[in-house]
Amino acid sequence: MGERFRLIYLKSTGPEKSELEESSPPRCSEEISDLVPSSSEYSTPDTLSSKAFLNQAKADLKHPDPKVKILAIQYLEQCNPSITVPLLQEILSDPDPDVRAQALHSLIKFRNPIESPLLKKYLKDKDPRVRIAALKGLFNDKEKIDLNILIQFLSDESSWVRRKIATLLGWTQIEGVFPILVEMSKDRDPKVRKAALFSIITLYPEEGENRLVEAMTDSDPDLRRWARVTLEKMVSRPLKRMAPLSNRV
Repeated sequence: MGERFRLIYLKSTGPEKSELEESSPPRCSEEISDLVPSSSEYSTPDTLSSKAFLNQAKADLKHPDPKVKILAIQYLEQCNPSITVPLLQEILSDPDPDVRAQALHSLIKFRNPIESPLLKKYLKDKDPRVRIAALKGLFNDKEKIDLNILIQFLSDESSWVRRKIATLLGWTQIEGVFPILVEMSKDRDPKVRKAALFSIITLYPEEGENRLVEAMTDSDPDLRRWARVTLEKMVSRPLKRMAPLSNRV
C-alpha cells in the first residue's frame, strides 16, 4: 500500500515552477482525487483525501532509502508552511547529505523567518552539497549577506564550493565584492579562477579586461585560451554591460 500511495502523491507534484512563478502553496487538506487511479482500492473518501498522501509523505521521511526521503520532501513543498516547515527542520538532521541539501532547498522556498539562522548553521556542514545549498539560500536575500561570511569560504576545502561562490557573486550585485573576486581569481583550481574572472568581467567590465590580459599567461592552458577568446570578443564586439559597481569594500 505504501508504494502505491507514494506513486500517487508524487504525481501531484507536477512540473517544477521557478520561484518567481510560485504562489502561496496549497493546503494539504485539499482534495486531489483526480490524480488517483480508478482502482476500487482507492475509491473511498478517506483514501482519496490528500491527508492520506500527507501521512505517507511523513512516513517516507523515515524511510531507509534517501531517494524516497527526497521525493517526500519535494512533495511537502506543496503543503502549507505550518505543516511543512517543522518537518523540514527535523529532517535537516538526517545523516544523508543529499537529504539535508534537499531539505534546505525546500525550506528556502517558504522564506520563513527561521531560515536565516539555519542557513548560517549549515554553511558549516561537513558536506559540500549542503554548504552549497545554504549558500544559495543566503544569496536569495543579498541585502543580508555578510561579506565576512563569504571570505571564510575562500579557503573552503571543496573547489566546488569555492567555484559556486564565485559564480553566485557574478549573479548578484553586491557592493564591495571586487577584492573577494580578485582573490578568487588567484585560486589554486583553474575552474574557480575562471568563474571568478567571469564574474569580474560581468560586474566590473573595465577592470575585467585587465584581469583577462593577466589570465592569458595563466598556468592552465584552457584558461589561457578562454581568456584570449573572451578578450577578443570584448574588444571586437563590446558586450552589453551592467552599470559597474564600486570596487571599494
